[in-house]
Amino acid sequence: MLTRRFFLVSATGVLATVSFSALSRSGFAATPTNSQVVIHIKAIHCAACAKKISKKLHGVDGVHEVKADVKKDLAVVSPVKDKSLSARALWEAVEAAGFKPIKIVAPSGTYNEKPQS
Repeated sequence: MLTRRFFLVSATGVLATVSFSALSRSGFAATPTNSQVVIHIKAIHCAACAKKISKKLHGVDGVHEVKADVKKDLAVVSPVKDKSLSARALWEAVEAAGFKPIKIVAPSGTYNEKPQS
Protein backbone atom coordinates (compact mmCIF):
# COMPACT_ATOMS: atom_id res chain seq x y z
CA MET A 1 0.00 0.00 0.00
CA LEU A 2 1.50 3.34 -1.04
CA THR A 3 0.54 6.18 1.22
CA ARG A 4 3.13 8.68 0.11
CA ARG A 5 5.13 9.42 -2.97
CA PHE A 6 8.32 11.36 -3.39
CA PHE A 7 8.92 13.39 -6.49
CA LEU A 8 12.50 13.34 -7.63
CA VAL A 9 13.80 15.68 -10.22
CA SER A 10 17.27 14.98 -11.50
CA ALA A 11 19.65 17.68 -12.68
CA THR A 12 18.31 17.08 -16.20
CA GLY A 13 14.76 17.86 -15.06
CA VAL A 14 13.40 14.32 -15.39
CA LEU A 15 10.55 13.69 -12.95
CA ALA A 16 10.16 10.31 -11.31
CA THR A 17 8.11 9.04 -8.39
CA VAL A 18 9.36 6.67 -5.74
CA SER A 19 7.27 5.04 -3.07
CA PHE A 20 7.66 6.30 0.49
CA SER A 21 8.14 2.81 1.87
CA ALA A 22 11.16 2.15 -0.33
CA LEU A 23 12.81 5.41 0.69
CA SER A 24 12.04 5.04 4.37
CA ARG A 25 13.72 1.61 4.39
CA SER A 26 16.80 3.19 2.85
CA GLY A 27 16.89 5.78 5.64
CA PHE A 28 16.01 8.85 3.54
CA ALA A 29 12.92 9.90 5.46
CA ALA A 30 14.37 9.53 8.94
CA THR A 31 18.05 10.41 8.62
CA PRO A 32 19.52 12.52 5.87
CA THR A 33 23.28 12.23 5.42
CA ASN A 34 25.64 14.77 6.95
CA SER A 35 25.93 16.77 3.72
CA GLN A 36 22.21 16.88 2.90
CA VAL A 37 19.98 19.85 3.67
CA VAL A 38 16.36 19.41 4.77
CA ILE A 39 14.02 22.29 3.92
CA HIS A 40 10.62 22.40 5.62
CA ILE A 41 8.21 24.22 3.32
CA LYS A 42 4.70 25.54 3.93
CA ALA A 43 1.98 23.89 1.82
CA ILE A 44 3.46 21.75 -0.94
CA HIS A 45 0.07 20.78 -2.38
CA CYS A 46 0.85 18.49 -5.30
CA ALA A 47 3.40 17.04 -7.72
CA ALA A 48 3.38 20.25 -9.75
CA CYS A 49 4.30 22.23 -6.63
CA ALA A 50 7.11 19.78 -5.83
CA LYS A 51 8.42 20.01 -9.40
CA LYS A 52 8.38 23.83 -9.30
CA ILE A 53 10.33 23.86 -6.02
CA SER A 54 12.77 21.21 -7.29
CA LYS A 55 13.42 23.17 -10.47
CA LYS A 56 14.31 26.32 -8.52
CA LEU A 57 16.49 24.38 -6.06
CA HIS A 58 18.39 22.77 -8.95
CA GLY A 59 19.35 26.31 -9.99
CA VAL A 60 21.37 26.76 -6.80
CA ASP A 61 25.12 26.28 -7.24
CA GLY A 62 26.27 22.88 -6.00
CA VAL A 63 22.90 21.07 -5.98
CA HIS A 64 23.08 17.49 -7.23
CA GLU A 65 19.64 16.08 -6.33
CA VAL A 66 16.37 17.26 -4.82
CA LYS A 67 13.77 14.98 -3.21
CA ALA A 68 10.46 16.67 -2.35
CA ASP A 69 7.92 15.00 -0.06
CA VAL A 70 4.45 16.42 -0.70
CA LYS A 71 2.86 14.83 2.39
CA LYS A 72 5.58 16.01 4.79
CA ASP A 73 6.00 19.43 3.16
CA LEU A 74 9.75 19.15 2.88
CA ALA A 75 12.58 18.86 0.39
CA VAL A 76 15.90 17.11 0.90
CA VAL A 77 18.73 18.58 -1.15
CA SER A 78 21.96 16.68 -1.82
CA PRO A 79 25.08 18.57 -2.89
CA VAL A 80 27.57 17.74 -5.60
CA LYS A 81 30.47 15.76 -4.10
CA ASP A 82 32.86 17.95 -2.09
CA LYS A 83 30.55 20.99 -2.30
CA SER A 84 28.61 22.70 0.47
CA LEU A 85 25.28 24.38 -0.12
CA SER A 86 24.35 27.91 0.88
CA ALA A 87 21.38 27.80 3.24
CA ARG A 88 20.48 31.36 2.20
CA ALA A 89 20.54 30.48 -1.52
CA LEU A 90 18.31 27.45 -0.88
CA TRP A 91 15.89 29.57 1.18
CA GLU A 92 15.72 32.16 -1.60
CA ALA A 93 15.20 29.47 -4.26
CA VAL A 94 12.13 28.19 -2.38
CA GLU A 95 10.83 31.76 -2.13
CA ALA A 96 11.48 32.28 -5.86
CA ALA A 97 9.30 29.22 -6.53
CA GLY A 98 6.47 31.03 -4.73
CA PHE A 99 6.60 29.03 -1.47
CA LYS A 100 7.46 29.85 2.13
CA PRO A 101 10.38 28.04 3.74
CA ILE A 102 9.69 27.37 7.42
CA LYS A 103 12.97 25.82 8.54
CA ILE A 104 16.25 24.64 7.04
CA VAL A 105 18.34 21.97 8.73
CA ALA A 106 21.83 22.02 7.22
CA PRO A 107 25.30 20.89 8.23
CA SER A 108 26.01 24.56 8.98
CA GLY A 109 23.08 24.83 11.41
CA THR A 110 19.31 25.09 11.76
CA TYR A 111 17.56 28.20 10.46
CA ASN A 112 13.98 29.26 11.31
CA GLU A 113 14.31 32.44 9.28
CA LYS A 114 16.30 33.43 6.21
CA PRO A 115 20.02 32.92 6.93
CA GLN A 116 22.20 36.03 6.77
CA SER A 117 24.86 34.37 4.63
